[in-house]
Amino acid sequence: MGIHTLGELAALDKEELRNRLGTDAVRLWERANGTATRLLKFVQPPEAFDESFEFDHEIETAEPLLFILRRFLEQLALRLSAIYLVAKELTLRISFSNPPQDGSAVADKQTYERVFKIPQPTNDVDLLFRMLQTHLENFKSEYPIVAVALTAQPIRPASQQFGLFETALRNPQQLYETLARLSALLGSDRVGTPIKEETHRPDAFRMEPFEWSPRCEPHRQSTGTIAGETPATTAKNPSSSPSPQNGEKGSTRRVVLRRFRPALSASLFTSQDRHLQGGNIAGKVVGQSGPFLLSGNWWDEKSWMRAEWDLQLENGDLVRVHEAEATWEVDGIYD
Repeated sequence: MGIHTLGELAALDKEELRNRLGTDAVRLWERANGTATRLLKFVQPPEAFDESFEFDHEIETAEPLLFILRRFLEQLALRLSAIYLVAKELTLRISFSNPPQDGSAVADKQTYERVFKIPQPTNDVDLLFRMLQTHLENFKSEYPIVAVALTAQPIRPASQQFGLFETALRNPQQLYETLARLSALLGSDRVGTPIKEETHRPDAFRMEPFEWSPRCEPHRQSTGTIAGETPATTAKNPSSSPSPQNGEKGSTRRVVLRRFRPALSASLFTSQDRHLQGGNIAGKVVGQSGPFLLSGNWWDEKSWMRAEWDLQLENGDLVRVHEAEATWEVDGIYD
């Protein structure tokens, strides 16, 4: 008993088969009867943007190489522009011919590869060619060149709508070239965009590579602060909190802390009268507030701890200092 052949399956009633076994059995019935329809899905293979060339004779100068690379860039830019893409990265491969080794009659080939990151993706042939030419001006090899290849990584061109008071970079390539030179002089960890760390440690930040992404500045209420300043609480002594004047009911004076970056190294002398000495900040301490204990990252090797003080000097200066690991520093002065 049972169904053993496709003919037996095709001989069954379609509706009865549906009621008893469901839609999966109906699909098998349609295939057995030749009535099933299967759509052909076309798959377009990803297009590779490669150009290569093998020289008939070995070359030892840069002129023929640059001539071929110029042709490569023109072809790649034309193909990319035809499908509305731009190049975000170029990979240059140069093959060399080594003299035969160990008596072999066939020469070995060595390949040099260099990847060029394009800061602002583009199809500008002159700009891309200048990038390759600058690199090859100082390029030297021990063996003659027999082949060259160039590959472009495509990306969709960036489209961005700027705000009313935002503008695009006038010359992105010049900006990134300047950043590259600064990185070579100062180090890559000293050039970029400062990002505030997720910690309560004052002035804790890290540097990340610069990226041009204009954004609207959040609305900031006017609190009497300026760039690089931190709003302070109301002055901690009567001299910095004058009594209300006529017509100024309940008004108080607010101060800001002008921070020193980096903080000034200081010494606190406590022989008889306490004196603070730190750069141009010096004088007898006549008033204090603190200590304000701060700490963080106690769970890893980046743990820190410090005690902050607000000190008033004899000359009227009100300064913020901190002590950490038996070392004193002046963080700033209140104004």
